[in-house]
Amino acid sequence: MSEKYLVGGTVLTGKGKRLENAALALKDGKIFSISSENEIRPSKKAEVFDLTGKIITPGLIDAHVHVGTYPEGFPNDSCDTNEMVDPLTPHLRVLDAIYPDDEAFQSALAGGVTCVQTLPGSANVIGGQGAIIKTKPDIVERMVMSAPSAMKAALGENPVRVYTALKKSPNTRMGIAALMREALVKAQNYRARKEAALSKKASKAGKADKNVFERDFVMESLLPVLSRELALCVHCHRLDDIQTAVRIAEEFNLNLTLEHCTEGHKIASWLAGKKVRAAIGPTMATKSKIEVRNKTWDTPRILWENGVRFCIISDHPVVPIEHLNVYASLAMRAGLPADEALKAITISAAEHLGIEDRVGSIEKGKDADIAVWDGEPLDSRSRVVKTFIDGELVYDRV
Repeated sequence: MSEKYLVGGTVLTGKGKRLENAALALKDGKIFSISSENEIRPSKKAEVFDLTGKIITPGLIDAHVHVGTYPEGFPNDSCDTNEMVDPLTPHLRVLDAIYPDDEAFQSALAGGVTCVQTLPGSANVIGGQGAIIKTKPDIVERMVMSAPSAMKAALGENPVRVYTALKKSPNTRMGIAALMREALVKAQNYRARKEAALSKKASKAGKADKNVFERDFVMESLLPVLSRELALCVHCHRLDDIQTAVRIAEEFNLNLTLEHCTEGHKIASWLAGKKVRAAIGPTMATKSKIEVRNKTWDTPRILWENGVRFCIISDHPVVPIEHLNVYASLAMRAGLPADEALKAITISAAEHLGIEDRVGSIEKGKDADIAVWDGEPLDSRSRVVKTFIDGELVYDRV
């Protein structure tokens, strides 16, 4: 049985609590207990880490990255983020393109990031299925927490730019929305035919059925979206694209997440009423496109003031994953309270992904994903000194 104790440090739980001179017991990859340092009695076989003067937080979570499919230092034509031949590719699985030797995984560990959702890019209207993975490089299946985790889709400039150049639809925002609706309607029709065929087959049990239902791999991949099992994870910067994403989600009763939501501050009260979840970023990036010209560090604060659920993302490699805490600190500088800024890269990110029962806060029974800092985590001068994933020390600054 693996047993570790982290003693003497100050624990920030990720849910607003601060525990001085705390002791965390980690057993078999989980947080076994949280107590005062004076209360623990480690066994002789236990490994004890004296973290006096250090700050202990949950491992950070980046809910929107392209780690593993857009490897550090690789040329664009060697990356696997976008399949730019058809605007509708829901059957693609990012799991098949994750390269565990991407240097970004080591960068993530050095930045205290223990869990990410890695996604297809935003070239296609529907781009494929994402995966939630731990950041310790390993056999991909051993890294996975959830796959597929969401269906990536995109509105706005990117699909228009890609397919106008290829002389294919979509050429406008209207075209993007129409193609997305068309794919969802086809999936609905396919589901109805499949259910009818299965019902007919059941009624003919024991008899030969000449009308065998032929499965469609592309349509099959959209069925979990229609059933709300998978979120439709929509790239949308501009306020019109944000509204279109909400409109389509309501038309088809979908589980929606807004990715980037750059102009969300302009319609924050409306978004609150829609009870959406938003991933904000990469705000540190340049204003490289028209649709991000209104990006601002005020967005997280304004969304928080209006009660909109959000997290903060890097969109690595757009901006580096290892500075996720710095992005939260810049939101704090713009007025977001410190506790909310830390939540935006821990428990709120976990809630965005639907994995808050396992990660995102320091609580008994959760995965022992831990970051240890030599100062306050939202101080840009602070560094991660140790990172644990599932109770294993995976990064140690020497």
